[in-house]
Amino acid sequence: MSTAADNRLASLLAEFSDLEAQMGDPALHADPAQAKRVGRRYAELTPIAKTAADISQAKEDLETATELASEDAEFAEEAERIKANLPGLESKLAELMIPRDPDDSKDVIMEIKAGAGGEESGLFAGDLLRMYLRYFEQAGYAVEVIGRAETDLGGIKDASIAVRTKGTPEGGNGVWSVMKFEGGVHRVQRVPATESQGRVHTSAAAVVVMPEAEEVDLELNMNDIRVDVYRSSGPGGQSVNTTDSAVRLTHEPTGVVVTSQDQKSQLQNKEAALRVLRARLLAKQQEEAAAAAGEARRSQVRTADRSERIRTYNFPQNRLTDHRIGYTAYNLDHVMNGELTEMFEALQAADRAERMAGTDA
Repeated sequence: MSTAADNRLASLLAEFSDLEAQMGDPALHADPAQAKRVGRRYAELTPIAKTAADISQAKEDLETATELASEDAEFAEEAERIKANLPGLESKLAELMIPRDPDDSKDVIMEIKAGAGGEESGLFAGDLLRMYLRYFEQAGYAVEVIGRAETDLGGIKDASIAVRTKGTPEGGNGVWSVMKFEGGVHRVQRVPATESQGRVHTSAAAVVVMPEAEEVDLELNMNDIRVDVYRSSGPGGQSVNTTDSAVRLTHEPTGVVVTSQDQKSQLQNKEAALRVLRARLLAKQQEEAAAAAGEARRSQVRTADRSERIRTYNFPQNRLTDHRIGYTAYNLDHVMNGELTEMFEALQAADRAERMAGTDA
């Protein structure tokens, strides 16, 4: 490694040692929020510390085996084996040390909204929601539906869900590290249930993915928020609740509006809406900061442009295409059943390659 990389590694290992000491201090756990932050950062640095320790041990073993090689042929073989393994460990460490997305350990708030295409768009938005929910179940994530507005035909106009890792995410890779690539316009090509002539139609739905903001990330001034309450409604607008339990929050400085009506009480709806509002405001801040720094597209894979078409779901050909990385697979039926791992791994690999290229530049 270069001198700069050596210095950065030394700094990260010193931080890891300090975090390890904090983790063993009972006083830390008196503040759950701080304990959570320390635990997440410790999990992020653990793979780096372990790999660095493996390299250090391998070098010591190589030195010992080399010294004894002249006396015993088995040590000569051991030295060659260690030499062959070292480049792989060093390459792994270099990849782990690529500057990571600071939000990778976080949970997410996702919103799915029907777009152009009338009822068919609502049906497709509902299909996307079910696809993600099946994936989350398979991945072992915890999911909470914050709000959902259905259409007359059983699709959705929009839905908001919170997705979190159970416990501390391994290696600091929380839900955001996987789902951050999903934001954008998802296009579908198929024969709609509403089509009597058998013609293929194109419609779209939008997916927004935001890291869930903690209070330390964004402090909300409740004096800036107008709270309106109203009666919950179902498909077609009919009333489904005899009390004013639905909540609409308007952040007056920015004009951001969030509604919630799926919880059991007005208080629960208000808390759910605040979570979404906090996430939206944090995402807005991050996008504005990136644009001001000339980095509106921090990644070609994860674009900041939520209006960009990122993926096409072609049902007649059973084909899925991600336009950002040129990924195409003919297993759309499996994908719609929540089998997303292969595609997510391709997106993560493209993102890693881009970040590695950025560090080499």
